[in-house]
Amino acid sequence: MATCDHTIHGAHHHFGWDRSIPPVAAVAPGDSVEFECVDASGGQLDAESTLAAIAELDFDRINPVTGPIFIDGAEPGDAVKVTFENFTPTSSGTMGTAKGFGWTANIPGFGLLADQFPDPALNIWIYDAADFTPALYGPGGRVPLKPFAGTVGLALAEEGLHSVVPPRRVGGNMDIRDLTAGTTLYLPVEVAGGLFSIGDTHAAQGDGEVCGTAIESPMNVALTLDLIKDAGLKTPRYTTPGPVTRHLDEKGYEVTTGVGTDLFEGARAAVAQMVDLLSAQTGMAAVEAYMLCSVCGDLRISEIVDQPNWIVSFYFPRLVLD
Repeated sequence: MATCDHTIHGAHHHFGWDRSIPPVAAVAPGDSVEFECVDASGGQLDAESTLAAIAELDFDRINPVTGPIFIDGAEPGDAVKVTFENFTPTSSGTMGTAKGFGWTANIPGFGLLADQFPDPALNIWIYDAADFTPALYGPGGRVPLKPFAGTVGLALAEEGLHSVVPPRRVGGNMDIRDLTAGTTLYLPVEVAGGLFSIGDTHAAQGDGEVCGTAIESPMNVALTLDLIKDAGLKTPRYTTPGPVTRHLDEKGYEVTTGVGTDLFEGARAAVAQMVDLLSAQTGMAAVEAYMLCSVCGDLRISEIVDQPNWIVSFYFPRLVLD
């Protein structure tokens, strides 16, 4: 992509959604913008971090988003059209500019299987920032990369500060791994100007982000902001430019299932069984298998009509370990 019309530096970030936060810039519909996105730790973790850093995390600094941006003419009832152009990793510590950095952690009390994994764990990733070749996982395997932004959203109509942790009807921390280059996202506007912000950039993630973190990686995101008047959109929607799992499909999948009356418990069962399977097959510690599942495995609802039992499947791509 050519030089963007605007650049929003990473210093212009905030925590949580609040319609009263002053916009750092105003853009016209159709303008391109490059955002410098801080990683989900708020810069507390870098390429030299050790396990001890997990216990020292300040959770008031978690998941910053760059912005907000005022879009000229945006009014409640409209939709902001976001076209993702490209993702450029930024270096960390003593790394060269050709290297990208990321981290994946098991944070006590967080994640789908938090009750089963109470102790902290951390994996630091170093990858090729130019062509996103598969990244080596310390305990074993190589993970195909597909960069995207986990948190993309607008301000809520309700006054006050709203946590950035849960996803919302105006977007936010959706962690949809297909919001990558070429995808177009539509967000419903609830306040004048929309007040767009973005952050939580990832080098890769599985559908579900089951341990609570992906390959959390600071990046610059180039995108185009446009406006659809009177869209009547109630929640986010998006369009992908083509296949979404081609980077994982080549050698098939190992799949485990959860069966029962509760989709959440079914998801837990499917993931727990995959952790057991990977640990048995590879010899890696269970928490290492759990983190690996988070960055490249996909939760799917396979069946939800044959009551009273539903089936949730967990797909793990075989090429990661081949």
